[in-house]
Amino acid sequence: MTLIVLSLMMFAAIPASAANCESLAALALPGTSITLVETRTDGTFTPPGAAALTGLPVFCRVAATLKPSSDSDIKIEVWLPAENWNGKYQAVGNGGWAGSIVYAALAEGIKRGYATSSTDTGHVGGTAKDMLGHPEKLIDYSYRAIHEMTVTAKAMTQAFYGNDPRLSYFVGCSAGGRQAMLEAQRFAGDFDGIIAGAPSLNTTPMYTAARMWIAHAALKDPDAYIPRTKYAMIHQAAVNACDTIDGLRDGLIDDPRLCHFDPNVLLCSDADNASCLTAPQVEAARKILTPVKHPRTGQELVPGLEPGSELGWGVQAGGPEPYAVVHEGLKYVVYQDPNWDWRTFNFETDLIKLEHLEDPANATSPDLSAFAARGGKLLMYHGWADQQVVPRTTINYYETVLEKMGGAANTSDWLRLFMAPGMAHCRGGDGPNEFDTLTALEQWVENGAAPNEIVASHVTADSVDRTRPLCPYPQVARYTGAGGSDSAANFVCRLP
Repeated sequence: MTLIVLSLMMFAAIPASAANCESLAALALPGTSITLVETRTDGTFTPPGAAALTGLPVFCRVAATLKPSSDSDIKIEVWLPAENWNGKYQAVGNGGWAGSIVYAALAEGIKRGYATSSTDTGHVGGTAKDMLGHPEKLIDYSYRAIHEMTVTAKAMTQAFYGNDPRLSYFVGCSAGGRQAMLEAQRFAGDFDGIIAGAPSLNTTPMYTAARMWIAHAALKDPDAYIPRTKYAMIHQAAVNACDTIDGLRDGLIDDPRLCHFDPNVLLCSDADNASCLTAPQVEAARKILTPVKHPRTGQELVPGLEPGSELGWGVQAGGPEPYAVVHEGLKYVVYQDPNWDWRTFNFETDLIKLEHLEDPANATSPDLSAFAARGGKLLMYHGWADQQVVPRTTINYYETVLEKMGGAANTSDWLRLFMAPGMAHCRGGDGPNEFDTLTALEQWVENGAAPNEIVASHVTADSVDRTRPLCPYPQVARYTGAGGSDSAANFVCRLP
């Protein structure tokens, strides 16, 4: 009888809850204060300061505060479908410095039948200010909030449905990708499947400080500043230089590592104008595309942004202040000085001073043996045109995992990385950038079907104008030569 029940749970949606939603208000969980319980029946939810989310099923909404330390104040929300629960749990990640519940991701989760949860990671507002003088809050933000939320959400799920989730998934990109990797590295038992997109892996102070490179290159000297109006011109020049390296003219740089674009081709021959770069601007563009190296050893600390990312340079080079995620990390976490002046940073001396400091948010451990041993599946992805988190950092990490874990032959059944040509940070860009990683992960975890390709789409004016397969790294998509080059059906994944 037990086997029959388990089989039914594996393949049938659970029709209704075992408990009344409002009864969860009395649920006693360690370090947890339940602050709101309500049944939502109107199909909509309007997050604070955002547009209404619509088309929602009836669900039980639970809000709670978690206090794993005396200085913790972690807000979470757990959304539980009242009917047709798929028997699974999904946690969703944050971006930047977090500081808010990700309601849109919660909505997508319950639409797919998941019990789902999100957290503000222990502070309010997308800033690092609350970390100043509060090391416990830094730990909450770094990894503890996600883990504590997961434990609590699973307990609420069990109380509501009378069953534990049969499978658990984590979905995150950017800071959420870092959260995903820390879950795999630190809490191998939390999730059966993890999606880590564009993970901001390395947060050691020296690495974070090295990311000031772009601000110093483009913002410190007013003459070096590149107006946003010139980004499209630079981008087109890079694409013109490198588009056909893969044998196909399609407006995409397939692998920017093979591209040797020199911004000097855009040097103004006369007065500055919209179609050229001044000498200081050329130098700034070169530095944006150049790795930052250790001043003593010459070791690469941070790869440069890739050719093809130019349309997004405004995030880090648009000014007047540096990229806020990095700038605040240095002010409030590394130097612990709200008045720290980024212009005073010295790449020759300050990087060395910071090289032995650590950050609890760092997610670079290549030892994923515990996660692999329990049967977990990890799907990573990154856009080659990412303007915020340099894509080579993900490739570098992936390769250190292969080295640690015994090579691709020992990892391909639980770890895969997909690189997306022309895709910006998490989404957007010239390349196909809309794809369903969750379905791919579900098929992998639940049916043993490892993803050999993921079809991505590019949408213009609500219409799909190009599809392309994303391939497991190091494979790349190659045109077969037959049919239109805007259709994924006419490409195959193969080693370059």
